[in-house]
Amino acid sequence: MNETILVTGATGKTGKRITELLRAQGHAVRAVSRSTDIRFDWQDADTWPAALEGVNAIYVVTASLYDPDTLNQLREFGKLAIQNGATRAVMASVPDDGSEEFQVLRNAENALAESGLGLTVLRVRCFMQTFSEDFLRDYVITGELRLPAGDGGEAFIDADDIAAVAVATLTDDRHIDADYELTGPRALTFNDVAQELSDATDRNITYTAVSPEDYTHEQEQRGEPKEGVELLTELFATMAAGDLMTTTTHVRDVLGRSPQDFRDFALRAARNDAWDA
Repeated sequence: MNETILVTGATGKTGKRITELLRAQGHAVRAVSRSTDIRFDWQDADTWPAALEGVNAIYVVTASLYDPDTLNQLREFGKLAIQNGATRAVMASVPDDGSEEFQVLRNAENALAESGLGLTVLRVRCFMQTFSEDFLRDYVITGELRLPAGDGGEAFIDADDIAAVAVATLTDDRHIDADYELTGPRALTFNDVAQELSDATDRNITYTAVSPEDYTHEQEQRGEPKEGVELLTELFATMAAGDLMTTTTHVRDVLGRSPQDFRDFALRAARNDAWDA
């Protein structure tokens, strides 16, 4: 009989893809979020027992990676998971940027592992789908990427590849204790991205490097939440510094194939009318 796999954050970009892949492979899946029938909320520990009942493996997406409260949440969640028979977890996380905030996150990851769960950490870079399903989609539609990323960029990763790696690590104990940083096959500047999107859509899409101050002001004018704007500004500053212009072999190491290229993502998204206004 197949084990039951718990997927938290099941309505998110990776969660919904992981759920679909697991079910397609015949696995029993309990997909939960704050809006599902079996409600799951990191801020409400009373929702945890029903979600964890009878599960063996867990995909963990926390509400706030850098919140100091996350450490205690993951410690208690891990203990309860073990009590319910779970043996391993795969946690979605971020790369080590050397910051004090990251150390808070590392401590939380360690707390989950110390509960007794066999832990695999997936450190994911920015999703390609950010351009087709998230906050950068409007920029593609308008034809101008106005971002404070300077001449830097990122080795963008396809969310489908993240999901495939997550499924492989959830269902194979050989990946326990592994720490994988998931990137696309090549690093792209935003000028590169603009060119790839132009080619895929047969439109003229450009990149304009703006200052962090101008970006913040423009986002405020759009009514975006201050906290979210601050986080994005920090992310773009990391990109501008060139700190994310690196790639790893970890997708290939797990899946035995190369990660999908941004060009293929853009062509597929264009065929699926991702940028129809």
